[in-house]
Amino acid sequence: MNDNEVRVLVVDDLDDAAQALAMLLNVSGYAARTASDGESALAMIEQFKPHCVLLDVQMPGINGLELTRRLRARYKDDIVLVAVTGGSADDAKVAGTFELVDHYLTKPIEIEKLEKILPPIR
Repeated sequence: MNDNEVRVLVVDDLDDAAQALAMLLNVSGYAARTASDGESALAMIEQFKPHCVLLDVQMPGINGLELTRRLRARYKDDIVLVAVTGGSADDAKVAGTFELVDHYLTKPIEIEKLEKILPPIR
């Protein structure tokens, strides 16, 4: 791990979507990795120490709301949390997640919008 890199973890149960977004971020100069569920995201965060986590709200198992709660409890505001969803803000889990994260984006993600909210590349 390089101290000068901005590390981003993409968490999405749709592996192709996560891989594609991580690839775009890597090309843009970020160090991006993926996790396919909340449980593996928690393990990856301990190891990878991301500056930012992009998390899908609607995942099986540990969903985005529960993942956000756990990350806030452990890391407070040390990690930028960005919720990503194709769901409606009227859904209770989506709305609850939006209240706890720093930012939220709807799918499909516009990379220009994402780059405006990610920590700057050093």
